[in-house]
Amino acid sequence: MADSTHAIPAGTRRAGPRPGPVRVRRARGDTLVAAVAAAFTLAQLLLVRPAMGLGWDESIYVSQVSAHAPAAYFSAPRARGVSLLVAPVASWSSSTVLLRVYLAVLSGLALYLALRVWRHMFGSGVLALAGALFASLWVTLFYGPQAMPNYWVAIGALACAGCFLRARTDPRDHAALWGLAGGAALMALMRPMDAVWAVLPLLVLALLERHGKPLAALLAGLAAGSAEWVIEAFVSYGGLLQRLSDGSAIQGGLGWHFAVADQLRSLGGRALCRPCTGAQPNPAVTAWWYVLPLLALLGLVLAVRARRTPPTLIALACAATAAFPYLFLIGYAAPRFLLPVYVLLALPAADALVHRVRAPNGGWRRLAVSLVALGLAGHLAVQYAVLAHTVHRTTADRRVWSGTAATLHGLGVRPPCLLAGEEAIPIAFYTGCGSASTSGPNTNSTPAAIEQAARRLPVAALTTADGTPPAYARTWPSHRYGDLRLYVAPRARESSGL
Repeated sequence: MADSTHAIPAGTRRAGPRPGPVRVRRARGDTLVAAVAAAFTLAQLLLVRPAMGLGWDESIYVSQVSAHAPAAYFSAPRARGVSLLVAPVASWSSSTVLLRVYLAVLSGLALYLALRVWRHMFGSGVLALAGALFASLWVTLFYGPQAMPNYWVAIGALACAGCFLRARTDPRDHAALWGLAGGAALMALMRPMDAVWAVLPLLVLALLERHGKPLAALLAGLAAGSAEWVIEAFVSYGGLLQRLSDGSAIQGGLGWHFAVADQLRSLGGRALCRPCTGAQPNPAVTAWWYVLPLLALLGLVLAVRARRTPPTLIALACAATAAFPYLFLIGYAAPRFLLPVYVLLALPAADALVHRVRAPNGGWRRLAVSLVALGLAGHLAVQYAVLAHTVHRTTADRRVWSGTAATLHGLGVRPPCLLAGEEAIPIAFYTGCGSASTSGPNTNSTPAAIEQAARRLPVAALTTADGTPPAYARTWPSHRYGDLRLYVAPRARESSGL
């Protein structure tokens, strides 16, 4: 009998076992979700532009790890998660472009990984559409590449809820348990109180159903993520209760506030709506805000009919508790506050849309496809318009800060130096100076201390163009730049040769 190897042409390998259809579908689904995440990263780089300077809050977080400027005052509500996130770049480079690119890539990768957690509960088309719905929101695109905590709370909430569902079904799924702890830790690192609100339904369900391992993983993640914040409370803020009280006071006092209308006003591109007055944006701008929860509820109805309720119900429950404090307990608004809500609602909303377009109803199906396509096109157009307007305005504002810093350098205010007064925190970072405040939520100095500092290093006090300078700066020479008046201590002028 001839050797069977001679029947195989030279250079041809034996075919291995063919992958099963489930594995092929999963690979294709992963590719589709990865494509959405990659498009999200690319859109951030093209539409938000990496050269956009750092914002007020960003300068505080980045200054904690940057050699470019002294660390700004870190008020009670803040957590160190963002500073840790940006440290791999900000600790050795002052390039804003590099930092933006790093965060854009990282945010796209994080979205892919968080969506992938849900692949056993929703189809790849649903996950890809959910990712696209969330990633196409102007607020997601705007904050994805920024050194801010809210996007990362959203990613942690999405991953946490998905891993909880997997661990609830199979307590031996160690990857799910680690993911559950990791998602909770990520949220707690960024915003400890937001983390508690987002996982509240998971904690209650784990207690009621006596799921010991998921409960332990959740609590371990929350404890690990918030440990630094709690320790810092005792070291620097007079204890945990005092830090919570100070944080509440800085946020205007936590209590019953109906902030739904405030959140709607912020959707027109306002980074912070405080006080939140003025007219509501055009209805076309806010329409998606009403449609998203309605689609999510429709997704719940479809899930109940199909007897696959838990994933949808848990996503909705976590979205509801994450939204509650920002809709009813805080007297101001910012669109980024609800990012965790939007990403959780996107899953059942996408499920409802995919179900509608796949329904085998002939002409009705074609009509549904047309309506969904038209609605998504309108949605993208509105989101792009708001994003473009917001980016243009924000970039212009931050260029003013950069110009102010250049003017101060020309007046002799160079590191090591100190700024106080109007917008001192962000302008100080741009200038490379420390910042001082004698009132408000960022109080970290006194007039006497600032006056004493002016005897040994360059100091400037900033006011509005028609504002009154502080008593210690009334005799200092003043200079006008834009809407600000710069009072520069004589020592700085002498060192510059003016």
